[in-house]
Amino acid sequence: MPIYTHGHHEAVLRSHRSRTAVNSAAYLLPHLRSGLSLLDVGSGPATITADLAEIVAPGRVTAIEPVADALAVGESYVAERNLDNVRFEIADVHTLKYADNSFDVVHAHQVLQHVHDPVGALREMRRVSRGVVAVRDCDYKSMAWYPELPALDEWMALYQRVARHNSGEPNAGRRLLSWANAAGFAEVTASSSVWCYASRAEREWWGGMWADRILHTAIAEHAVEYGYATPADLERISAGWREWSADRDAWFTITHGEILCSG
Repeated sequence: MPIYTHGHHEAVLRSHRSRTAVNSAAYLLPHLRSGLSLLDVGSGPATITADLAEIVAPGRVTAIEPVADALAVGESYVAERNLDNVRFEIADVHTLKYADNSFDVVHAHQVLQHVHDPVGALREMRRVSRGVVAVRDCDYKSMAWYPELPALDEWMALYQRVARHNSGEPNAGRRLLSWANAAGFAEVTASSSVWCYASRAEREWWGGMWADRILHTAIAEHAVEYGYATPADLERISAGWREWSADRDAWFTITHGEILCSG
């Protein structure tokens, strides 16, 4: 089972709950319509899942995670939205338990950066799809920020080391097209989009979230366990995030790769 670098601490969920179909799957939305069946791989807190379920209703959405704890968060959210066309199941994207051509759409957001075999995962997503496979992942190395604080450079270097130790690829966004080609898709449309944090509220939310995340989540545990950082190092990085978020000139962008695949 792949090691999920971030874990499921509240600081992580704080970020993931901000994701919607509009801000995280806009490239897919023109291809959706009522009645389609959809597999959502790595559904997390299910904020995107629920939006997609509303669009394809009465079509069915199957949301999967590799562990039960992760599914429970999503199940609770979907119940709050009063959606009855979503089912949650434990499944591994490397060996999907569904028959060939089971779904009209297969969707994965911020998933392939964490798996040990992204090409194999895409082959499985292709196998169970009779329509389109849609994948979006960020590209850590393409992230840009100002002011260029040393603590944030340290954060980036540390995250890259921890993610790769866990057999992930933190710069997945730029590799999606090559992975899709290797997986054997006949047609692949690649695109990109960005998240930008620059307003006061955005800075405080994003910077505050990472100030907590680098101290209290699985990333911190892994960094110390692997010998890549000390608690003092993590405190310094956290303070750097708070310094960044307090600067009225602060700006942060995240570039994402996107692919729509078929055939």
